[in-house]
Amino acid sequence: MKISLTKIAEVVGGRFKGDSEKIITGIAPFNKASSAHITFADNKKLLKKINETNAGAVIVPSGFEESSKHIVIVDNPRVAFAKLINLFHPPARPDYSNSIDGICSNAHIGNNFVCGKNVSIAPFVVIGNNVVLGKNVILHPNVVIGDDVVIGDDVLIYPNVTILERCRIGNRVTIHAGSVIGSDGYGFAPDGDKYYKIPQTGIVQIDDDVEIGACNTIDRATFGKTWIRRGVKTDNLVQIAHNVTVGENTLLVAQVAIAGSVIIGKHVTIAGQAGIAGHIIIGDNATVGPKAGVAKSVPDNQVVSGIPEMPHRLWLRVQRILPMLPELSKRISKIEKKLNEI
Repeated sequence: MKISLTKIAEVVGGRFKGDSEKIITGIAPFNKASSAHITFADNKKLLKKINETNAGAVIVPSGFEESSKHIVIVDNPRVAFAKLINLFHPPARPDYSNSIDGICSNAHIGNNFVCGKNVSIAPFVVIGNNVVLGKNVILHPNVVIGDDVVIGDDVLIYPNVTILERCRIGNRVTIHAGSVIGSDGYGFAPDGDKYYKIPQTGIVQIDDDVEIGACNTIDRATFGKTWIRRGVKTDNLVQIAHNVTVGENTLLVAQVAIAGSVIIGKHVTIAGQAGIAGHIIIGDNATVGPKAGVAKSVPDNQVVSGIPEMPHRLWLRVQRILPMLPELSKRISKIEKKLNEI
C-alpha cells in the first residue's frame, strides 16, 4: 500500500509539515522504521530523538513543530497511529469457497434465522433458532449462538466463542476466542447439607463498541440482565458474575473477577487480578490497583490498592513499613523487657 502524507493527514485528522507528496508504504516502531515508514513520538524522550529516527515521517503532538522530518501534527499521536495500523493492516475477512451468501455449507443454521448483508459464517458454526444477525458480522469456526440471540452490525466473533440463549450483542462488538457469554450465574440456595440451584432467568446485554478479551466468562442475570455498557474493554481471563453492571468506557485488565450484583461506574480502571466483592458500587473514574481485594464500595475518583482495599497513598505507606516489621517487633520486645525491669 502506498499513501501520500496528504492522505495520511486526512485519515488521522491532523496537518502535516514537509513534502505533501511524500509516499509512505508502511508503519513501524520509532527505532525500527525506515524511510518508507511512518512512526509516532508522543513523549518528551522520543521527541528529543526525533531527528535520529530513520522514519520517513513521524506523528507528533500538537505544539511540536521543530523538526527537519516530515511530520504529521495531531492532538493524540497514539490514537492516530492506531488508525494508521488499521489502514495499512485491515482485518482479513474470511473467504469460504463452499459458501452461499457468506454462510459456509458446514455451518448449522436453526429455524427463522435472519441476517443482514455481507455476513461471513465459518465452518462448524452452530446457530440456534430465531437468531438475528446484523450486517457485516463475522463468525469464526466453532462459534455457538443460542436460541433467540440478537447480534448487531459489524460484529467480529473469534473461534470457540459461545453466546447462549436470549443474550443481546450491540454494534461494533469484538469477542475474542474462547469467551462464554450468558453462562448461568452462580446461584444456589442452602437446603440442609445440600444446595438447590437457583434458576438464572436473565440475560447478558453487551452494548455498542465493546471489546471482550479471550476466555472471558460473563454470567447471565438471575433476573433482568448483566449489562456491559458502551465502550467497555476487557482483557483476557476476566470473570463477570450475574447482575453486574459495568459502566461506559471502563477497562478490566487480565484476571479481574467481579462478584454478583456489583455496579461499576463510568471510566473505571480495574487492574490485573483484582477481586471485587458482591453487592458494592465502584464509583465513576475510580481506579483499583493490581491484586487488590475490594470489600466495600469505592467513591467516585478514588484510587485504591491492597487487601483489603485502602486509599492508594495509604497503601504505599503500609508497603514501606511492612519490611521493617520484624526489626520493629524485636525493638518493641526489648523496650517491653526494660519496662518490666523498671
